[in-house]
Amino acid sequence: MLYAGIAWSAEGYEVEVVDAAGEPAVAPTRWEASRVPELTDWFGALERTSGLPCAIAVETTCGLVDGLLTAAGLRVHRADPWHLPERPGFGSVPARVLAERARSDLATLTPVTAESGSQIGREEDYHGGIRRSAPVEEALTRAGRWFPHGSRERREVALTFDDGPDPVLTREVLAILDRYGVPATFFCVGMHVQALPDEVRRIADAGHGFGNHTWSHPFLPDLTPREFRLQIDRTSEAFDRAIGRAPTLFRPPYGARSPETLGELIDAGPALALWDVDSWDWARPGPEKITGKVLDGVRPGSMILMHDGGGDRRETVRALPAIVEGLLERDFHCVTADALTAVPKAG
Repeated sequence: MLYAGIAWSAEGYEVEVVDAAGEPAVAPTRWEASRVPELTDWFGALERTSGLPCAIAVETTCGLVDGLLTAAGLRVHRADPWHLPERPGFGSVPARVLAERARSDLATLTPVTAESGSQIGREEDYHGGIRRSAPVEEALTRAGRWFPHGSRERREVALTFDDGPDPVLTREVLAILDRYGVPATFFCVGMHVQALPDEVRRIADAGHGFGNHTWSHPFLPDLTPREFRLQIDRTSEAFDRAIGRAPTLFRPPYGARSPETLGELIDAGPALALWDVDSWDWARPGPEKITGKVLDGVRPGSMILMHDGGGDRRETVRALPAIVEGLLERDFHCVTADALTAVPKAG
């Protein structure tokens, strides 16, 4: 068997692969964030040419590669913080460390599948973090900076897409939105904004909105406040380089949070935009079920969660026309997340 580690940094991804004896199986490789589909194909070719299965280890601050890898049938395992040495200030532990951890003690790492989601086994940390964050959420709500949805008094909804931009699927989403003349909001990750600035500009030129979705799509309860602040600030800087402005909204990956990380936003930073309709497209249940999830759950003011990156999102693209048509037939008006969460002016 082969054992691989995928590390992330400000520049992209580093991959190292070792054999059962801990010796390098191939030379270390580096990949830009825009090349994760090619990286997925590379792992498939590695298994075919070597005749050996490969166990791939990623850590919880790296949430942008497991979706495509698992969709391709590759074996992905999650290494939690207690499995690893201390991370650098911005980035993950080295790829060789992850590969060696998989080789020496694979049974302690958590297998991840497309259906289970990347946080399987961390449910208590997830829900516990949300419970502990309630006082901070209340403070942000009082400040007008916490939005699970918009006003229930207006038949407005926001279509939102997380984890992009993607060099192929985001363009397909944009073409469908253009066909129906409806706006959407793209909660982009900084790694993709940096790697694909032309795609960000394409979204902006089409009149759509943006949100900050961190740099590497980490599980926020595992971050220190300083690490969280760097994730937000680096992503804002990437947006500013691409389109000359930073988003005013932020969405935490997986909806996970902790009072330590959210506390960084009380005095300064973007407002939080969550969702009240989850399409479950990340689980790839089929276009019909994705459409049904959205149309069965939508209400006035709904924030609708979908994805255009971070995995195989072809089902989302196929579902989108029926979703838009269903919303329009129900007399819903699509607006950006910024517009949905804006407080109406008197008069």
